[in-house]
Amino acid sequence: MEMQLLDYYKAIEAKSADMLQAALQHNWDAVVDCEKACGVLINELRLQAEVNELSGLERKEKTRIMQRILRNDAQIRVLAEPWLAQLDHLGKMPSSAVH
Repeated sequence: MEMQLLDYYKAIEAKSADMLQAALQHNWDAVVDCEKACGVLINELRLQAEVNELSGLERKEKTRIMQRILRNDAQIRVLAEPWLAQLDHLGKMPSSAVH
């Protein structure tokens, strides 16, 4: 079965929801895996969008899907900020340790 253009948006939304669930569980490896899967889907979506168009109803659904993806992304960023700050802190050595 060939995926329709809107199916790619729905698949990205599903991966986005998986990513949020992983972030809620502080499973950052799973977040990264979901992010990579989203990247693959987005690349395929771009290719498909060059040769296919959405109908008016599909564009409305796309807008709703994109809003949910953006909400998920915002929540993931809030959850990831402490983790990213910790990584940044771990990457810095105290100046007294450098000779």
